[in-house]
Amino acid sequence: MAQLGRIRLSSTKPFVFFSVIMILKIYLVWTSIFDGVAPWGPLLKEIPFIWILFCLIEWFSSKRKIGLYLTVNLIITGIFFAAIMYHKYYGVIVTYHALEQVNQVTAVKNSVFSLLAPYYLLIFLDIIIIGFWLFRKKRAEKLRAFFNLKTASKGVIAAIFSISIIVCIFNVWPNRASMNEIKQAEKMGILNYETYAIFSSKKEQIVDSKHITQAKIDQLKGITPVAQPKYFGAEKGKNLIIIQLESFQNFLINLKIDGQEVTPVMNKLVKDNIYFKHFYQMVGQGNTSDAEFVVNTSFYIPYNEAATQNYPGKELPSLPKLMKQQGYDTATFHTNVVEFWNRGELYKAIGFDRYYDQKFFGTEDTVFFGPSDEVLYKKTAEELGKMQQTGKPFYSQVISMTAHHPFTTPHEKDKIKLPDRYKDNMVGDYLRAQSYADYALGKFIDDLKQRGIWDNSVVVIYGDHLGLPMYSLDKHGLELMKEIYGRDYGYLDMINIPLIISAPGLPRPAVMENVGGQTDIFPTVANLMGATLDNQLHFGQDILNQTNYNLLPQRYYLPTGSFLNDKALFIPGVWYDDGTKYPLAKDGVKQALTTESEYDRALELLRLSDSYVQQLPNRVKDK
Repeated sequence: MAQLGRIRLSSTKPFVFFSVIMILKIYLVWTSIFDGVAPWGPLLKEIPFIWILFCLIEWFSSKRKIGLYLTVNLIITGIFFAAIMYHKYYGVIVTYHALEQVNQVTAVKNSVFSLLAPYYLLIFLDIIIIGFWLFRKKRAEKLRAFFNLKTASKGVIAAIFSISIIVCIFNVWPNRASMNEIKQAEKMGILNYETYAIFSSKKEQIVDSKHITQAKIDQLKGITPVAQPKYFGAEKGKNLIIIQLESFQNFLINLKIDGQEVTPVMNKLVKDNIYFKHFYQMVGQGNTSDAEFVVNTSFYIPYNEAATQNYPGKELPSLPKLMKQQGYDTATFHTNVVEFWNRGELYKAIGFDRYYDQKFFGTEDTVFFGPSDEVLYKKTAEELGKMQQTGKPFYSQVISMTAHHPFTTPHEKDKIKLPDRYKDNMVGDYLRAQSYADYALGKFIDDLKQRGIWDNSVVVIYGDHLGLPMYSLDKHGLELMKEIYGRDYGYLDMINIPLIISAPGLPRPAVMENVGGQTDIFPTVANLMGATLDNQLHFGQDILNQTNYNLLPQRYYLPTGSFLNDKALFIPGVWYDDGTKYPLAKDGVKQALTTESEYDRALELLRLSDSYVQQLPNRVKDK
């Protein structure tokens, strides 16, 4: 009997051995991603899926078992590692859709490495050790002998397989309708969630474009169109310059570190112009390119892809096309290569007359992906000067880039001296990078003024997306953010970006208390430039006229179903009822008021935007 027990135990050694290995990895992943991990929760969610794969190996492989176990181990380890790293950057759980981003990874490798905590690499420790053994002949033979043993009892394997299937179904089925992807992954288990994402279709039924009207959108948003909007055509015929600041968050405005202004140029702009302090990003995995898309179209980003990957094949109604109808020349400026995030196709789809990328700016003073902001602004100002000399008004979008994650700009570009507690930390590096970006912006403004462009232009300045995700900061970084805010750093702070409008015909200065998002820039600017949107569908609103209420659906950086209104940010749990409300501090008053109706309407707005863009005519591409 003892001998029989030893045989049965030895025959299941690979199963037990790799189960123990995977348990250790499961806990490493779960404690890195989820809060308040229950002791048995990760095991009940992940191990049944893994055992299904192990049972298949035991059933169908009596030879080369080591290779199959190692292959499954490597694949699952890769999925777990990707889940950790993706969550650290985006705050969401990676799915197979992110494979479309693989060609972008090499370009942002510095950002990826900056998020890599050394202990994450422990997830590969067993693979390294086993690999080392396999490359040593004598030890490899012992290892193969250990794994290539008689297959365990088929009855036992069948029982484990059946129970595991039942547990997986129990984990997935009740949670499949959850809107919050993070909660869904936690309830299902990461591996079940990944499999569910592959075999299920998240796409909702497309709404016929005939039923998608501006009146319907306005009704869902809870706004009433203004019959005679203020400032209509106040800047007609002026140039339009939109400046998109890389990773610029609103907390930088008027921030002082040990008495030093971090962004004195932006502070002066805020003091002298119209400033929206309750303004929020609306981007997805495309980050900068998504901001370009949203601002120029007033549509929402797609569900699980960058807009530049999903929508560039469409004839997109846009701000550049609208301005061209008004007789404007249009151009966009960015020092990176235009192929990055497929932006060349986006620019064609939204109708810019031309773009200027790294081929134009060269390789002088390269930082990260391309020339520094100083080079960007200097050469852009020269080109804008040439455009102004034609006598034709222009619309130009200028995309800054030097303050890009992980913010490790060369110290010779520092414009602020930080105290020791900010050194060698992402928060300190972020402040250094943004202080330089602010300095470069100031030189650009001075150049535009000298050329007579500034006073003849409407200038819109905003941040493209967050720079410091809560989930990317270490303990010390979070302490520094608490020092800056005087309280814990939260979701509202993370997605809050500034919007500044400088326009000769507007009363100023003014600090606006109403809520806005990036979809609102298009309709707001169109009104100032005297361009009617009567025949152009848009999901934003003119935030200089419609100031009482705004409903802003959020995607990607926050779970689906999240939204902002004029009083709070709402993030769903599994459903609306177990969601969380984060109050906006407006006029010194905090109110966390949201309704389930707003939740339903926010989801419907996203569905209408998706449906409308998907049914737009396909663009005739250049041969």
